[in-house]
Amino acid sequence: MDHRPDTPIKLDLLGITKIYPGVVALNSVSLSIKGGEVVALIGENGAGKSTLMKVLGGAINPDEGEIVIDDRRLSGLTPADAAGYGIAFVHQELNPLTNLDVAGNILLGREIRKRPFGLIDQSAMEHRVQPLLELLGARFSPSTAVDELSLADLQLLEIAKALSINVRLLILDEPTSSLTLSETQRLLGVVRRLRDDGVAVLFITHRLSEVEQVADRVVALRDGKNAGELPRDAIDRDAMVRLMIGRDIKQFYERPNLEKGPVVLCAKGLRTRTYPEAEVDLVVRAGEIVGLAGLIGAGRTELARTIFGIAAPEAGVVEVNNKPVAPGSVPDAIGAGICLVPEDRKGEGLFLDFSISENIVMPNLFAVSRRGFVDRREEQALAEGFRRRLSIKARRLDRPAGELSGGNQQKVVLAKWLAMQPGLVILDEPTRGIDVGAKAEVYLLMRDLAEQGVAILMISSDMEEIIGISSRVAVMCRGRIVGTLDRDNLSEEAILKLAVE
Repeated sequence: MDHRPDTPIKLDLLGITKIYPGVVALNSVSLSIKGGEVVALIGENGAGKSTLMKVLGGAINPDEGEIVIDDRRLSGLTPADAAGYGIAFVHQELNPLTNLDVAGNILLGREIRKRPFGLIDQSAMEHRVQPLLELLGARFSPSTAVDELSLADLQLLEIAKALSINVRLLILDEPTSSLTLSETQRLLGVVRRLRDDGVAVLFITHRLSEVEQVADRVVALRDGKNAGELPRDAIDRDAMVRLMIGRDIKQFYERPNLEKGPVVLCAKGLRTRTYPEAEVDLVVRAGEIVGLAGLIGAGRTELARTIFGIAAPEAGVVEVNNKPVAPGSVPDAIGAGICLVPEDRKGEGLFLDFSISENIVMPNLFAVSRRGFVDRREEQALAEGFRRRLSIKARRLDRPAGELSGGNQQKVVLAKWLAMQPGLVILDEPTRGIDVGAKAEVYLLMRDLAEQGVAILMISSDMEEIIGISSRVAVMCRGRIVGTLDRDNLSEEAILKLAVE
């Protein structure tokens, strides 16, 4: 399918300023992009990327500055204007209509109908959508019910929806956050093809390795201002990090040099429902950060959920401090001092509509309750303590947790479990979708917990992360731990060699 626009776009944002009460979200920010190029927009959470995209999408109007599209000077846009100019968004937050199939979601509002009665022509809809799915290498069909799709599939669905219009500028906001490595590479191939067809692509991501692969130019924001640009031949990770945070990130990957304490977690002969024939033996000691590496589908998340009691094991036992934990019992796991920071923090880690303070005290209500009623002053005091300890950036703790950036949401998830004073913290993809600065704060917190004698089991698909901060790494393949590497033998090559056995 050809996505070549009739006329390639030329867009300039000039001196865009947006001020909210007490906050300068954007301070004279400029950005340009034209058809046939991929521009990566990078910056920490809170740098102004989202506000700039809202201006470009017509959700808000700037207080100062101009938007110039195809030599037309505009003071602002409406969403209809943006669509009319061929600007399409793929947002990080996925909001499909789960009562419709794939074709119905992609062509929502543009359904193909039969004459004379105007009934939906399902066959024609599926025929229109099929080439888009083939372009993206999707594993689902136009007739698939959306509620059957995985997170990765939903991401591809949103991209297909954007491509279904005559797109001239495609804005991708964290498009690979839920994709596997192979799906990510396929998406980057689509981005290159769109660029070659004359489409402009604005690529927003925290995954700097992807920027290195696909971007023609990098624009960095910091504290609501332009922090600098990099041409294609100057794009590398260190240069991007310096633009984003003004310092080098290497200092954040200092592995803790800690004395190992007694065994906290001991899993013996554990068999998960996903891999019922594969046995897992795993030990994590106090003061250790044990990385759990492996390819997508290796069984790492299933193992974590089984240890935490979300899923009952097919066989085997879990012991914490030499005491058995009842299989398939989350309350017993929490009572034993286990906590799990899940991969999907929005869907499983937080109540987004509840306040920040309510989320922090949720597992620990008895500590802030008197005679069966929550003492709001105690709740606020506990939450305020963790706001300071974890540097949660929120003006008010009574605001919904869903209003926070990804990094600050992750800190709230951590805070609610730290209030329980756990002995074992399981972190599943703890820095997915958060910026470099927030990652550094999570790493520092992990080191501090380890120094306090907490045992940490960390699942991560970020090879640099897993090598950088783990005391040792256990590698999984097809539900089994196929090898363990100590610090002296950690390398990407050594991990991958075990992971693909």
